[in-house]
Amino acid sequence: MPEESEPTCLEGNIINRDSKKIPVRITFAPVRSLDGKLLGFLETVEDTRVLQELSKKIGQAYSFGDFIARSPQMERIFQILPVIGQTHSSVLITGETGTGKDLLAEAIHQTSNRNKGPFIKVNCGALPETLLESELFGHQKGAFTGAVENKPGRFRLAHNGTLYLIEIGDLPLALQVKLLTFLDDKIIYPLGSTKGYQVDVRMIAATHRNLELMVREGLFREDLLFRLNVVRIHLPPLRERGEDIRLLLDHFFHTFTSRFGKRIRGFSNKALRILLEYQYPGNVRELRNIVEYAVNICLEEQIQPEHLPAYLTDIESWNRVESGAEHQTAPPSQTDQEDGEANLNWAAIERKMIIEALVKAKGRRSKAAALLGWGRSTLWRKMKQFGIDA
Repeated sequence: MPEESEPTCLEGNIINRDSKKIPVRITFAPVRSLDGKLLGFLETVEDTRVLQELSKKIGQAYSFGDFIARSPQMERIFQILPVIGQTHSSVLITGETGTGKDLLAEAIHQTSNRNKGPFIKVNCGALPETLLESELFGHQKGAFTGAVENKPGRFRLAHNGTLYLIEIGDLPLALQVKLLTFLDDKIIYPLGSTKGYQVDVRMIAATHRNLELMVREGLFREDLLFRLNVVRIHLPPLRERGEDIRLLLDHFFHTFTSRFGKRIRGFSNKALRILLEYQYPGNVRELRNIVEYAVNICLEEQIQPEHLPAYLTDIESWNRVESGAEHQTAPPSQTDQEDGEANLNWAAIERKMIIEALVKAKGRRSKAAALLGWGRSTLWRKMKQFGIDA
């Protein structure tokens, strides 16, 4: 090492007398006299196991399951999730569309002692009432036209596990009564059967609706709300989560550049400013879709504003986003029109993404679905929705 050398730091591993590998940091530093003459070198060896454990704990504080966050609001939720997971109480998750209610429900299941049991999801708004009742509670053969065999239903399939009801606010009143009965005695009665079946199921429900308002309007049973609302977790909208926006932008950027094999260095300053100032009415789901779209179409070293969905850089749309407070006092017809325009913009973006993925996949739907990060059934449904033939 020459006389003008500066301290040098290296990290590696050593083997101790018990043949165990110990992570260490080794530092070599010159030792000089008062007049600057080199006298020798000092070597220090530092055990870094404690630092690695601390780093791991810090990383865990920023994530829980598939959640990634460091905002105080989300950190408080992360802290109570392990406790909630170890109970059998019903959980009600509230929050705007796209805030991650499904991820939270699954995280609760995975931290519970039911995690080896099934995690069954049912979307209460996806089926008409008659089919939804059969889907939830099952039916006996001959219970109705087309019932050619016995069906167990989702409650019985979720035995010893968790049943997650998506958009509980869409559950018809008649089924609310039947669900309330189950929560009281833990017995389900399939359609067409007088025999009840005891099932051990933890209930998690989620909604973006205001259930208290629905109770006042007679659209949701107050007694059912009380039974579901044992443990309540509200997921804040992304616009209130501060630094989480940048954290999620970087996370999804690395996810999609890796998945698509893109060599993009990051976001330009202009693109990043737009992304950080946007209000994200679609929350984390919208942010994820925006980054996926940008990475898909970017052929440069950095993502520029022109690689972002058009509605982000459109002046009129941008003004509507920034005047969100005005929407609250705007006439219903104006608000509905603006919401409709936003939906049309996003629909056009999704349609373009699907077509580009199909072109890239040379018409192979399974590969196109993989490029988009969707399941094949999701791609097929959206192709049908947008009238895309391939």
